[in-house]
Amino acid sequence: MLTLALSKGRIFDETLPLLRAAGIEVLEDPEKSRKLILETSHPGVRVVLVRASDVPTYVEYGGADLGVTGKDTLIEHGGHGLYQPLDLNISRCRVSVAVRADFDYAWAVRQGSRLKVATKYTSIAREFFASKGVHVDLIKLYGSMELAPLTGLADAIVDLVSTGNTLKANHLVEVERIMDISARLVVNQASLKLKQAVIRPLIEAFAGAIQPGVTP
Repeated sequence: MLTLALSKGRIFDETLPLLRAAGIEVLEDPEKSRKLILETSHPGVRVVLVRASDVPTYVEYGGADLGVTGKDTLIEHGGHGLYQPLDLNISRCRVSVAVRADFDYAWAVRQGSRLKVATKYTSIAREFFASKGVHVDLIKLYGSMELAPLTGLADAIVDLVSTGNTLKANHLVEVERIMDISARLVVNQASLKLKQAVIRPLIEAFAGAIQPGVTP
């Protein structure tokens, strides 16, 4: 049995065409089912639904043979023990710095101010600001990041941005783009050796179905 770890939402939806290219259909809609293990049209392949941040852990420790997860999640996880054969060019977005529209970020940076930055991407944020020589106090949050500058908890946030509409709706502006993000295929290294006859054709089918990336 080959187990593929996916998270609900955009990554799940955008992985389905890649699975179809490999001749695999997921037989249930996760939005209409409470099941966490979904059967597929291939008797030897199943999908497990886990939190996006848990996909690398499931794959690393053998709870799943392979998974699809964002580059941001892999950086925060560290990617230890994972084979990363493909950038799938799906779930594309970016990690950016955003502040209140009335906050002069450029001036604060020039003045050497110590910034309070709220994020769940602490590794990405720490490395980025260190590379710029900007002193920051990182505040770890797990959601509703936009509230932090609005309530005075933080001067800035580091978060994923896709369309930017959520920032605009909360009177925030994107001031620096840190990196572009897309979803990667990750494979357990032991599974790659033991189940190579099943995994290799799947990787090849995914590779053949990848759409060229477009910078968001």
